[in-house]
Amino acid sequence: MELIGRIVRLQVQESSLKVGERLRRWYDPAPIRAVSSLTLDENGVVGRAETDAPILDVHNATHPATKNRAGSNGISFGFTSHYGAMRARFGDLLVDGIAGENILIATERLFTEDDFAVGIQIETTGGAFVRLEEIIIAEPCVEFSRYALRYPGDAPSDLAVTDALNFLREGTRGFYAACHGALGSITLGASVYLL
Repeated sequence: MELIGRIVRLQVQESSLKVGERLRRWYDPAPIRAVSSLTLDENGVVGRAETDAPILDVHNATHPATKNRAGSNGISFGFTSHYGAMRARFGDLLVDGIAGENILIATERLFTEDDFAVGIQIETTGGAFVRLEEIIIAEPCVEFSRYALRYPGDAPSDLAVTDALNFLREGTRGFYAACHGALGSITLGASVYLL
């Protein structure tokens, strides 16, 4: 195992970040909620703030308005290094966590999908590990690309949006993963290892 970083942010999406009618949608990060811990299992993630009840992420298979796609996007993660690259391209609007991933890992390294062929392991609160597998790229959406470019809602998409989408591909925007077997609870500061 290779240590790749530590968790610096945990969060859930209480509802979809894409708002509005099809073809007139926009990106709204308001439903992102920072939490102090996450429980991961085959359904996705459940967050906990310090004193609140459990909060289902909208990608959890048991969420009433789930965005879960057959278990392929129940858990998401990203890297501070990727946010640095996004800020260099789009500016300070893209603060850490604004893309909505559940787990943000501090590292200076840039990652691609190939790096995760075997998966990653995250240290749990009990000192064991939870393994994330079947890691795939979280493809960027037009709405997030327009948000990054600060496009007004009524402006038509153009080649700049296409260029933004291309830049955000290949994992820059983040990754999805699945968790099989025993569930695990993770907190800020937990170590993350590449398998």
